[in-house]
Amino acid sequence: MERARRLRQSAVLRNLVRENHVRTDELIYPVFVTEKEHTKEPVVSMPGIFQYSLDYLHEELDRVMACGISAILLFGIPLHKDAMAGGAYDENGIVQRAIRQIKKEYPDLLVIADVCLCEYTDHGHCGLVRDGKILNDETLPLLADTAVSYAKAGADIIAPSGMMDMQVDSIRHALNHTGFLYTPVMAYSAKFASAYYGPFRDAAHSAPQFGDRKTYQMDPANGREALREVEEDIREGADMIIAKPAMAYLDIIREITASYHIPVVAYNVSGEYAMVKAAAANGWIDEKKVVMENLTGMKRAGAKMIITYHALDAAQWLLEEP
Repeated sequence: MERARRLRQSAVLRNLVRENHVRTDELIYPVFVTEKEHTKEPVVSMPGIFQYSLDYLHEELDRVMACGISAILLFGIPLHKDAMAGGAYDENGIVQRAIRQIKKEYPDLLVIADVCLCEYTDHGHCGLVRDGKILNDETLPLLADTAVSYAKAGADIIAPSGMMDMQVDSIRHALNHTGFLYTPVMAYSAKFASAYYGPFRDAAHSAPQFGDRKTYQMDPANGREALREVEEDIREGADMIIAKPAMAYLDIIREITASYHIPVVAYNVSGEYAMVKAAAANGWIDEKKVVMENLTGMKRAGAKMIITYHALDAAQWLLEEP
């Protein structure tokens, strides 16, 4: 007679038969760099997360390296914004300077550069704007220029997140044309117009100044549409796929991994992080257990990698395991 409990009788036995594991080398940690000087600015809505100026950045990256995290996702916060997002593709922009500094001081750290215009536009949208409309095709050359400038600075992976149609195709062709044939593209293909992004917009100073992003980010009610987006990005040259957010969209991660043989990345976003932190601060949950359960659920759904603000804590907890 079968008894499922036979394989649950001890911690050693449970570990032996465990189907999914959270691994430190599969965690990606988001990092915010600001063009301000001598700054370590806390993000109030994201306890434990800071904006770092270049001269303070080593504090965070030393922690990253010490706990065994091998990859970061880089976001820039410029001092000046304009309608054309000039700071995004300026060779001396904050992200370009940060990449060069990181690759010099931490050559073994994998740098993933988020490619979007929202942090650099004065209106806060991810594309150029005319008469209140977000322009798709006119935005593509700027995204391509941004991607190439990041690659020239030393970025290991390019991660386009603007949700413009044909952005992967434009970026892939630009990278190939400028000699970056082997620079991978990690595409935000299944990116939903989610309420979970609020704290990130505090951190990146990227809230739209009018309207919302529903004309380019996906409707949270749609699932099959996400698969169409993924399929199109793969056809255009994406090497990895990001699904964002993660916790309310585990079905999307499962569908993508079942349908396509390509690495899938779950983005455990700012609102998901903030909710756990708030509940833990009030003593309502055990933070470590809840975080590890959430991350394990993302792996169980099929994610190969996880972008998470919990990465440093999770890596430390994993190091402490017997």
